[in-house]
Amino acid sequence: MKYVLVTGGVVSGLGKGVTASSIGVVLKACGLRITSIKIDPYLNTDAGTMSPFEHGEVFVLDDGGEVDLDLGNYERFLDIKLTRDNNITTGKIYQSVLEKERKGEYLGKTVQVVPHITNAIQDWIERVAAVPVDGKEGPADVCVIELGGTIGDIESMPFIEALGQFSYRVGAGNFCLVHVSLVPVLNVVGEQKTKPTQHSVRGLRGLGLTPNILACRSTKELEENVKDKLSQFCHVPAANIFTLYDVSNIWRIPLLLRDQNAHNAILNVLNLGSAVREPKLEEWVARATLYDTLQDKVRIAMVGKYTGLSDSYLSVLKALLHASVFCHRKLVVDWVASADLEDSTATEAPDAYNTAWSLLRGADGVLVPGGFGDRGVKGKILAAQYARENNVPYLGICLGMQLAVVEFARHVMNFPDADSTEFDPNTKTPCVIFMPEGSKTHMGGTMRLGSRRTFFKVTDCKSAKLYGNVNYVDERHRHRYEVNPDMVPIFENAGLKFVGKDETGRRMEIIEMPDHRFFIGVQFHPEFKSTPSKPSAPFVGLIAASSGQLDQVLEDSCNGHTAADKHRPSNGSLTPQEHQNGHTKKQANGVANGTCHANGNGMHH
Repeated sequence: MKYVLVTGGVVSGLGKGVTASSIGVVLKACGLRITSIKIDPYLNTDAGTMSPFEHGEVFVLDDGGEVDLDLGNYERFLDIKLTRDNNITTGKIYQSVLEKERKGEYLGKTVQVVPHITNAIQDWIERVAAVPVDGKEGPADVCVIELGGTIGDIESMPFIEALGQFSYRVGAGNFCLVHVSLVPVLNVVGEQKTKPTQHSVRGLRGLGLTPNILACRSTKELEENVKDKLSQFCHVPAANIFTLYDVSNIWRIPLLLRDQNAHNAILNVLNLGSAVREPKLEEWVARATLYDTLQDKVRIAMVGKYTGLSDSYLSVLKALLHASVFCHRKLVVDWVASADLEDSTATEAPDAYNTAWSLLRGADGVLVPGGFGDRGVKGKILAAQYARENNVPYLGICLGMQLAVVEFARHVMNFPDADSTEFDPNTKTPCVIFMPEGSKTHMGGTMRLGSRRTFFKVTDCKSAKLYGNVNYVDERHRHRYEVNPDMVPIFENAGLKFVGKDETGRRMEIIEMPDHRFFIGVQFHPEFKSTPSKPSAPFVGLIAASSGQLDQVLEDSCNGHTAADKHRPSNGSLTPQEHQNGHTKKQANGVANGTCHANGNGMHH
């Protein structure tokens, strides 16, 4: 097994996760099998109890692991399925060592950070790296490890010590250290400054780790004299110093690395130079190019409570992007703070209220994502009501689905006090109730988590067609409350259809309004499984409905063409059949019917 370690210096938020993912993409394109591990030095055992304000979104895996959002980047970029053990935290390591100590496994020894904690870290890495994550037998060829935080942080010291030991344990030629650092440009002088990177590398070397490769974040490409200076002071060959400068979309990062021959540098350090092919990245090139050429906009109003922080809804944004590129639309997300739609804001902050409502009314589609707590709930209900009454495409995820049910009960079925017991435990009309197996005392890991199966009870519905007319789908869940099964018959009589349920038939998974243009709510989180080449079905439905392409997309899905397998000749030439049907060249290129020869999701790096 070969290991690539990605560390970060100078400041946090440099894009280590995207860099680690992109290194994986380039190595995978060379024909290698890749797995990845994210190390988070915080004491929480997992990300499940952390606020999205603090840490960005909580990403959920198939096995129910609540992990750092960087694991979402790895899954999307590398098309792999990770496990909770691929996310190492200080809490998990200490917990495992203390459990052994309590069982007497250290035979009376004094348990210390070195060697017990550091050995536990190394053993964990070796064990998890050997688990296949790409659906094939046997271990991967390369494990990309990302160490969270910034070099010099006190909490990451045990990990740096462990990784220093680990580089000796696996031996030269099996370990490559990539250090991501910042090369700032001072506006006054306009020159690229190397001192922060020099200090960062010196700190790293002082802790027993020597970088093989420097990945420098900068606004522009590194000048040659700057590279030479970095090489001289950091003891890294100039050929192993790369710039990750700002690009138009995230899919250009692997191409940046390839163009600078980063793969050759890494492969040489790992003694793999002769064993692999040149990287094949045609799909990435096509996707990145397509993204940059999109002109026709689709506006989606994202109604949530963490609207100030895009990381809070990272996977939802990515899924919207995958779907919009698939439909050949340029995505515009209008962030609407749900509390701003409420009547109380009209008196307290009329400007914010008017802005929120004008954004909602100007949108082509409305999305209400998941969330916890009662702040902004009234605003989310108002957004669902607006979409339902005005025939505007609506997608509700988790809480967004539950509140659409509450809204329907209040305004269509005339139950004015209908509510979720999450917000009103004593409501006379409990439409949404606490799940039977949840825990009200323990926060971490007590929800319905991970991959669960949803069976389509109605085949002739939009959601079943979007998924390609399958009998069931496996999607990832994260919730404590669910639609009250005892009220389902009354809802269905009033026109709200529960088209997807779990295997028992008691858990409601998908709602639809058949007479609405597009009104779907899902109890699961489809965004967690969306990838650039396989955009999530509910998101494709929302974007297609919002841009007038839904009928065509449904027809294509029913004919067995799902988002994953639609690739047209990129020259846009027409088949004889299309000539006969009078299709235009633009339609053949996929603009009008949602097909595309490259799918994608891009945000500024």
